[in-house]
Amino acid sequence: MDFRRITHSIVTRLIIFGIVVALVTGIARYFLLSDFLREDLEKVVSSQQEALADYVARDIDYKIVERKRALIQLAKMLPIGLLDQPQQLQNWLQERHEFQPLFSQGFFVTDAQGVAIADYPVLPQRTGTDYFDRDYVVAAFAGEVTVGRPVMGRAANEPVVPIAAPVFDGAGKVRAVLAGITATAAPGFFDLLQQIYIGETGGFLLISPRDQIFVAATNPQLILKPTAHSGVNSLHDRALAGWRGSGITINAQGVEEIAAIASVPSTGWFVVARLPTEEAFATVKRTQNYIIRNAFIIILFFMVIMGIGLTIIFRPLARAANHAELMTQGALPLSPLPIERDDEVGHLVGAFNRLLDKLLTSQSELARVASHDLLTGLPNRRLLSDRMAQSLARSQRNKTPLAVLFLDLDGFKPINDRLGHQAGDDALAQVAQRLSAIVREDDTLARVGGDEFVVVISDLSPKTEVAEAAVCAVAEKCIEAVHAPMTIMGESLLLGISIGIAMGNGESSFDELLSAADTAMYKAKDAGRGRYVLADASRLNEV
Repeated sequence: MDFRRITHSIVTRLIIFGIVVALVTGIARYFLLSDFLREDLEKVVSSQQEALADYVARDIDYKIVERKRALIQLAKMLPIGLLDQPQQLQNWLQERHEFQPLFSQGFFVTDAQGVAIADYPVLPQRTGTDYFDRDYVVAAFAGEVTVGRPVMGRAANEPVVPIAAPVFDGAGKVRAVLAGITATAAPGFFDLLQQIYIGETGGFLLISPRDQIFVAATNPQLILKPTAHSGVNSLHDRALAGWRGSGITINAQGVEEIAAIASVPSTGWFVVARLPTEEAFATVKRTQNYIIRNAFIIILFFMVIMGIGLTIIFRPLARAANHAELMTQGALPLSPLPIERDDEVGHLVGAFNRLLDKLLTSQSELARVASHDLLTGLPNRRLLSDRMAQSLARSQRNKTPLAVLFLDLDGFKPINDRLGHQAGDDALAQVAQRLSAIVREDDTLARVGGDEFVVVISDLSPKTEVAEAAVCAVAEKCIEAVHAPMTIMGESLLLGISIGIAMGNGESSFDELLSAADTAMYKAKDAGRGRYVLADASRLNEV
């Protein structure tokens, strides 16, 4: 065997060159691809975390605002004379709690000294307790409607969020305080935040910067515990100072994580959506392991496929990279990359295409979740507000009236109580389908509450009589459609609906029309339910 010939052979040199190229490119790909994927995934995951945090924060803000509004309304309605009649006051609270089930731990009323004189549901040791040491009671006596510091409830014996509103007498003096208590784990409040994980180990935090405590968290051990001291978590320190956004930080347990922060405006709290980077960048670790495991195969690949072979094989990847680069620069729209061959390059391009499709689908789904009701698929209050603004502008421009119908189901609560929430959800879905069949395509049907719907009818006849007749006809159809029997969990059940109607000409705001329609709806209920009432147009601006 001529070893000199072998050592000087071009084949040997090509093999050595191939080995060197394979090693160099393998090392380069190991570091460069890892950094590229980490940076790219950081952007994608941060964007998703911000969207999740913002969605959860908006949901919590809506629930807090809803409860504050309900409590303010009840405080205005509370008869001052009942403050000297605890039993009658308790009966009054019981009646209101049946119609205002937002507060899972019910209500209680304090006298002018801050001592609870009546509550419902009746909880041990609540009446007779001095609540003047609670911040929300002190603030309410100062005339403010306040969300208090989340605490372990004295009577409820679980983490609760208290809200208090002052009760004024005819002279404008605070005579008492009405407080509503909601457990953080109550259904429809913070229960989802406390139950949903992001990935396998990530989750959410709800933090009160004023009190520096965890209001709620996916990890139940953190609830009502104090937050980390200054200097432990730099991102947390910035959030306490008012910063909002996303970034990578080291938490109090020493774990590196991606965290996104969004505000809850009505309380001053903020939501943190967090995911450990080890889990978020698992793809980078798998890619690194893949490169190491296949280093020997890649060396053989380079030894066999050199020169023209390498050029041919990687030409589609170069084309795909150029195509992707043009898309990142905005020169081309986002679209699947062409797959020219069914090999590793084609597999990588296909995986990129699937990732791109998943990201586009996720963005579309997040946009829909932010604007539609998850149960019925109808527009939610946010999308309703946008469409109402368009309808008001069109009404003012075309000088045509529009109408807002506020619909509230009659007999819905017994279905929930007797058959459960699943039956209630089925009933709401069937009602939404029936109402959707009545409303015109150009009009808007939205779900704005538990069993409350709103219909916006625009482009009506300029003649007031004709417009009112058309709107009343729609209301009658809605009543007839809902009144028809529906089958739920094998039972034939009947529901009714009460409707309040407010007419506008583009001059009144959406809130004024909605408030007028809501008031008219309650008049319809007082008049016997299962009917509609048209709001007095002359008093619209007084609402």
